[in-house]
Amino acid sequence: MDARVITPRYAVSPQISVEDMPAIVAAGFTTVICNRPDSEVPPSHQAAAIRAAAEAAGLIFQELPLTHQTMTPENVAKQRSMYETNDGPVLAYCASGTRCSVVWSLGVAKDMSPDEILSKTSAAGYQLDTLRPTLESLATS
Repeated sequence: MDARVITPRYAVSPQISVEDMPAIVAAGFTTVICNRPDSEVPPSHQAAAIRAAAEAAGLIFQELPLTHQTMTPENVAKQRSMYETNDGPVLAYCASGTRCSVVWSLGVAKDMSPDEILSKTSAAGYQLDTLRPTLESLATS
């Protein structure tokens, strides 16, 4: 597991595996959100396998597969609701962590400045500067 903290309550990671659950629990996460469609991974890394391992480890598991086409305002709001309604830190994962960072960025665009958002994602290792015009547009809409 390569958890990259964006905020104290939200971290992102590249693809996780069943074997990562003890480390996820030890890191203090209480919820795992899968943003990766099953069509991108073999059965051993699909949501059902990760869900079973997460729940067996005492974690909450939520699933919102995202692609460029499904990064809709509704799904952005759903992701934000998923991490805001949990009591503890959330680990969201996809192929590289980029989608999880983008959906978080879009979800907080009305609450944080583009500079603050891009600073947080950059500190986590995600250079999302091309998202700036969208963040600026969302901030003023």
